[in-house]
Amino acid sequence: MAETKEQSILKNSKQKPQQKKYVKKTNEKRQKTGTKTNGGNTKRPINKTRSKKSTTSKKPIKIIPLGGLGEIGKNITLYEYDGDMFLVDCGMAFPDEDMPGIDIVIPDFTYVLENRDKIKGLVVTHGHEDHIGAIPYLLRNFNLPIYATKLTIGLIEGKLKEHRLLGNAKLNVVKAGDTVNLGKFSVEFIHVNHSIPDAVGFAIKCAGGTIVHTGDFKIDTTPIDDRVIDIGRFAELGKEGVLALLADSTNAERPGYTASEKLVGESLSNLFQKAGDNRIIVATFSSNIHRIQQIIDEANRCNRKVAVSGRSMLNVVSVASELGYLNVPDNVLIEIDALKNYTPAQTVIITTGSQGEPLSALHRMAFSDHRQVEIVPGDMIIISATPIPGNEKLVTKVVNELMKHGANVVYERMYDVHVSGHACREELKLIMSIVKPKYFIPLHGEQKHLMKHTDLAKLVGIPPKNTLVATNGSVISVSEKEIKCTETVTAGRVFVDGLGVGDVGSIVLRDRKLLSDDGIIVVAVSIDSVTREVVAGPDIVSRGFVYVKESEDLMNEINELVCDILERCYINRIKDWSTIKTKIKDGVSKFLFTRTKRSPMVLPLIMEV
Repeated sequence: MAETKEQSILKNSKQKPQQKKYVKKTNEKRQKTGTKTNGGNTKRPINKTRSKKSTTSKKPIKIIPLGGLGEIGKNITLYEYDGDMFLVDCGMAFPDEDMPGIDIVIPDFTYVLENRDKIKGLVVTHGHEDHIGAIPYLLRNFNLPIYATKLTIGLIEGKLKEHRLLGNAKLNVVKAGDTVNLGKFSVEFIHVNHSIPDAVGFAIKCAGGTIVHTGDFKIDTTPIDDRVIDIGRFAELGKEGVLALLADSTNAERPGYTASEKLVGESLSNLFQKAGDNRIIVATFSSNIHRIQQIIDEANRCNRKVAVSGRSMLNVVSVASELGYLNVPDNVLIEIDALKNYTPAQTVIITTGSQGEPLSALHRMAFSDHRQVEIVPGDMIIISATPIPGNEKLVTKVVNELMKHGANVVYERMYDVHVSGHACREELKLIMSIVKPKYFIPLHGEQKHLMKHTDLAKLVGIPPKNTLVATNGSVISVSEKEIKCTETVTAGRVFVDGLGVGDVGSIVLRDRKLLSDDGIIVVAVSIDSVTREVVAGPDIVSRGFVYVKESEDLMNEINELVCDILERCYINRIKDWSTIKTKIKDGVSKFLFTRTKRSPMVLPLIMEV
């Protein structure tokens, strides 16, 4: 089956588009002598055996993942050769449950900023948030050139405009098939399939060798835009010789092949028919433009108007339509406020909230908090997404609320309303088999995904010693001779809370978690600055711990305990405020845990009068 799929892909592969003036071609006018232009430099024979002398004289290539390993999201990788560097992707991650109040998580840019004089640019694989979401935060400190395909640049522009950084940004549109020269590197953009158009992988070349970086990808032989992954170019690179392959590991646990996006279109058609005269609401990822296109096409076929809800959905639909990646027939799209002018049988709503996010449009609809849309009995609601690990409870909560309103909710996998944008095991093996890398480094995924991907590499004949599972901050040295981690650099998480970037650390998060778990007890007391005698208090304030009016005995006991601690401090001539606060905090905390088996935050406030 794998051989048949590969043959189909090769048959459907298309020629790469023409390039723009600022890039150089690497993939045309091959000579009869078997040579190939190398980024505009001197020609070298294809597959020519290199002598030991030339091999050993080459410097190793350094690959430094600063995010995206051992986690989902926050993808960013730094490449270095002979003093020149460039970045691949700059994404964000969404906060975990143990990060109360945090909006997003971005990479630690310490090492990037330390080497800003060496970094020649940033190349981006595609426009998902986990690959572009942190770009505004990097550009605040380092305005480097950015190279990406047209849609990806369009989405980056939207983000930079929000952050008021667009005016000075150095954005460059590149087509698949183009090559950008970044110092001693040349980076060729190779078209791949993903759940967003204009996704690319990279062939990274320098004197040290060729590295293939896939980015997020899948192999779809029947894509919506008819642009099949350029599997032929990957095969050519494999024949020329690839030193290392860095590939997406997200679906390394899933067997077989990822289904084609067209399968979703067929399912949507059947569900639209079943909806009858009822309103249809489809929740999906805002960046899945191919999915949105299929929803619009089906709505148009059924003579329904389409309204869009959700800030990110509105933004992506606007950008994709403007750039020509979304074809919206005339008079199909309407404003959300205009829904009242149409019957349920005449409307379709495309909305955000497929992951049950508390502030999303679908969540607000479910909990009757949406200003324009009220769920009514008979509404058909299609959740066209699979819950991201950790979001299952959020999605279930929204589904339950929608059903309480009498809606018919379709979310089960058996309806084929969603397919992944990431390659499954057979596709991952296929890529490794045709690229034929000497070394393999799994990217993008939790530890289990990286390990499973490494197991696949062994199945296709890559020796275990030639595979490496790294961690964020590892400096991976790759040469013809060996692959190894030589050192580690600063890499981690920076929390964004509102307008604050990095001002919330582990201590603040610990305090927030403590407050959310057991509340807070405030002990306020006024002390004479001269005599050190208690002038007023102590006053005990409880928030999120116990209801004071129903726990007066406990409050009185805390009051007596604090008075006793202050008296002992006075007798022992302890005058340091910090020491007094510590004794109050420790004494009250121990007492409360003994009495209640709870550990609220204890905050002593001493006022000097």
